[in-house]
Amino acid sequence: MLTLSPPAAPPALPGAAREGLWRRAGGVYGILLAGIIVSLLRVAQLILVSWMSNDGMIASRLLIWDGGWFINVAVEGYPDGYTYHADGTRVGNGLAFFPLFPALIRGINILGVPPDAASLTVATFAGIVAGVGVYLLGTALWDREVGNVLTVLVCAQPMSVVLNMGYTEPLFLALVALTLLAAHRRVWWAAGLAGVAAALTRPTGMAVALALAVAVLVAWRASSRRERVAGVVAASLSLLAGPAFLAWVGWRVGEWDAWFKVQTAGWGSTFDFGASVGTFLIDTLRGGSGVVEMVTAWLIVGAVAWVGVACTQRLWPPLLTFGVISLILVVGQAGYWHSKPRLLVPVLLVACVPMARSLAVSSTRVAATVLALWTAFGLWFGAHMITVWPYTI
Repeated sequence: MLTLSPPAAPPALPGAAREGLWRRAGGVYGILLAGIIVSLLRVAQLILVSWMSNDGMIASRLLIWDGGWFINVAVEGYPDGYTYHADGTRVGNGLAFFPLFPALIRGINILGVPPDAASLTVATFAGIVAGVGVYLLGTALWDREVGNVLTVLVCAQPMSVVLNMGYTEPLFLALVALTLLAAHRRVWWAAGLAGVAAALTRPTGMAVALALAVAVLVAWRASSRRERVAGVVAASLSLLAGPAFLAWVGWRVGEWDAWFKVQTAGWGSTFDFGASVGTFLIDTLRGGSGVVEMVTAWLIVGAVAWVGVACTQRLWPPLLTFGVISLILVVGQAGYWHSKPRLLVPVLLVACVPMARSLAVSSTRVAATVLALWTAFGLWFGAHMITVWPYTI
C-alpha cells in the first residue's frame, strides 16, 4: 500500500527556514528548472492559440472579454456610480473589478508601454512567478518531485491559458502561492504583503486571508511573542483589505451593497449555495451536451472529488483551508457556467495535490504519460476556449 508522508513541519527560525527551503528546492538549478518548465508551457500554449486562431491575432485573443474591463479601469479609472442601458436597466461596469491588476497595468502604462502590452506584460511575468511559486510551495511542504509534478498539473490544467491572458488569475495564483509559502516559512511580513495584495486582486482573496489566519494559529505555540504579533497583524490586514475595497465602492456609489449589485447586474453573480451549478451538472450529464459543457461538468466534479480526497490526507491546514473555501465560493456562486473552468484555476492548486503526491512516487513512465496527456488536453482546451468557443470565459 502506498504511504504518503505528511507535509514537512516549518523550521523554528525564519532564517533557518529560508536557508532550508533554498537547499530543498535545489538552489539556482532547481528554481531555474521550474521557471523553464513554466515558460515552456506558456510558450506551447501560445503556439496552440496561434495554430487554432483563424485571424492570427494572438494578442487580441489574450485580451478578450474581461481583459478589456481591466484595461478600461487602468486607463479611465473607476466610474462614479451605476451604469444603465438606454431603457434604464442597470448593467455592469468597472466597479466590479478589484484594483491591484488595473493599478499594475497603469503603472507600466505610465512608463510609456501601451495598455494592451502592459496588461500582457503583467500577466506573463505573474504567470511565471505563479508557476515557480507553486514549485516552491510543493517543495516546502513535501519535496522537489512533488513540487515539479504539482507545477505541471497546475500550470497545464484546463483553462491554464488564462495564465497567458490579461486576467487576474496569473497574478492571483502567484500571490496565493507566495502567501502560503511565506506563511509556512513564518516570514509574516512577506505573507502579510502578499495576502493583502491577493485580497485586492480578486474576491476570492478572502480565502487567502482566512488561510493566513489559520497559518498563524497553527504556528502559535511554536512562535515567539514577536512572531505572534507579526502574524496577527499580517492576517488582520489581509482580512480587512477585501472588505475595505467593497466598502469603498459602497461609499463611492452611496449604497453599502453597490459592489454586489454591479456584479449581479453585469454578470449574474449571486451566491445561491450551488443550486445553479447543481442544475447545470444534472442537465449536462443527462443531456449529452457539447464538449465544452461536458469538460466543464467533469472538471467541477473532479475538483470537488479531489479536494475531498485532499481533506482525507494530512495536508497543511492553511493550504486545505484555502482550497475548501475557494471551492465553496466557486461552486456556490451563480453566473456563467462556462466561466467555472477559469474560476477553478486557483482551486486546482489544492485539488491537484493528491495526484501530484501519487505521481511523484510512481514510475517515471507512468508519471510522464499522465503528465503528457494532462498537458496536451489542458493546453488544447484552453486554446479552444479563446479561439473556437464564441462566449465569454
